[in-house]
Amino acid sequence: MDILLNPNVAYLLLVVSIVLVIMALFAPGTGILEIGALFLLLLTAWEMTQLPINYWALAILILGVIPFIFAVRKSHKLGYLAIALAAFIIGSIFLFQGETPLQPGVNPALAIIVSALACGFLWIAVTKVLESEKMRPKHDLGRIIGDIGEAKTDIYNEGSVQIDSELWSARSEAPIPLGTKVRVVKREGFILEVEPAPSDDQ
Repeated sequence: MDILLNPNVAYLLLVVSIVLVIMALFAPGTGILEIGALFLLLLTAWEMTQLPINYWALAILILGVIPFIFAVRKSHKLGYLAIALAAFIIGSIFLFQGETPLQPGVNPALAIIVSALACGFLWIAVTKVLESEKMRPKHDLGRIIGDIGEAKTDIYNEGSVQIDSELWSARSEAPIPLGTKVRVVKREGFILEVEPAPSDDQ
């Protein structure tokens, strides 16, 4: 239990939970990310009630999201990303109180490395997702029915399939394992209903 109340461990769990939440929002799939994010968020929330927090540092962390959003929306404005990263590092170092008010509770080297990795990863991942949403689908959506693709996740109530070079959200009436060749039988908006492809189509 003591290890969970270590500020460095609490900080790491906080960052991982935030990354998982953002990934789950932008790449919904089997539910594993959502469950993992929820578990870590609950654990982190409990830790934050047990450890003394510098609320001014928490405010800096939250405000750092604003320039990060500008960096994502305007990919050539990397100055915003630098401002966001600085806010994340400062807020991370002083998030938890040390022995004195101005003593950092989180190891500065750990905060710098983790903030840089998380910020860089999220910037690249979110930027790519937004760029893909802006791209016009290569398929004629009226003629995609009957196309053959491959299940990129297990598919039932939700999942993903690849049709040629494009990744689509998909569902099926019966469970379809990852890697199965599938055929599109119906389209509702940008969600495809698929079924296992007949053997002569594979």
